[in-house]
Amino acid sequence: MKRCRNGEVWDFESEMPEGDRGVILGLDGGTASTVCICMAAGMPAPSGLLPEPFPVLARAIAGCSNHNSVGETAARETIERVMAQALLKARATRSVVQAVCLAVSGVNHPSDQERIRDWLRGIFPSHVKLFVENDAVAALASGTMGKLHGCVLIAGTGTIASAYTEDGREARAAGAGPILGDWGSGYGIAAQALTAIVRAHDGRGPQTMLTFNILRELGLSSPDELIGWTYSDTSWARIAELVPVVVSSAEAGDEVANRILRGSVLELAESVMAVVKRLGLCGGDGKGSFPLVMVGGVLQPNKRWDIGKEVVGCVSKVYPGVQPIRPKQVEPAVGAALLAWNCFMREVAGELAY
Repeated sequence: MKRCRNGEVWDFESEMPEGDRGVILGLDGGTASTVCICMAAGMPAPSGLLPEPFPVLARAIAGCSNHNSVGETAARETIERVMAQALLKARATRSVVQAVCLAVSGVNHPSDQERIRDWLRGIFPSHVKLFVENDAVAALASGTMGKLHGCVLIAGTGTIASAYTEDGREARAAGAGPILGDWGSGYGIAAQALTAIVRAHDGRGPQTMLTFNILRELGLSSPDELIGWTYSDTSWARIAELVPVVVSSAEAGDEVANRILRGSVLELAESVMAVVKRLGLCGGDGKGSFPLVMVGGVLQPNKRWDIGKEVVGCVSKVYPGVQPIRPKQVEPAVGAALLAWNCFMREVAGELAY
């Protein structure tokens, strides 16, 4: 194992006794935060319901790990640090890790996966099974007990829809970032709200409650001050934090805010329907059932606005077999760990058979 740029994060291992308990690491990395869980590799196979209590030995959390947002160096430092923290809390070292699944936003191409796997090979011993996926995979696995079948919609700071078939085919829509049109995302919703304020201020658009509500939230006195606030830090998560103000404005009857949210519903629903259609996930007649796992703050229900429910309503008009799942007890990092565990067990079984 190499001593990497972040090498000091592993100093604790020199004082940790060698253990014989195998562990699995599952990591869910996004633009807002990165969560890593460490679980026992020797747990019994889940059959529909997870064992209670679920064998999570430790949980650690850090900041953004999307390389498109913070750069590859900062993203890698965050990932390495949070993995080390999880192992430290579990009183384990890299020598007992059996498998690692990194499910990180911004992993959009096989070259991304290979580049990150190569980096991980320099951190972990050679026996460790390494899996690198987009964070959508972890979100799906959190709703399907680690199985890759169905569709997942993530709508938080960013958004992506991915679908997978049992024979290994996959498709995705959106997920290219706000510059390339992820307008159903938290960033997209908030950016449209900021734009609406500017348009209302200079006479290009209708007046909106968003002006008063967002200026009050930010402690600003005039829409002119929004320019400085916005460009002083253009990080996606910072902009997306304004989504609750947009929702509350819509719930209070503001038509501009409601129009923005209705547009986000259509964007998200179209992403789901696009991947379902490409894979034929509903069969030839389009009426077959499939799970739709929905994850992310944008999809959480509010007092009057429930974007997730509205998305399901749109999708069900075309694909009535949609079965919405909102994971409550299984976070995506656990889904990543379950995915790593399933893949690890299959590989072990194949090696034993051989």
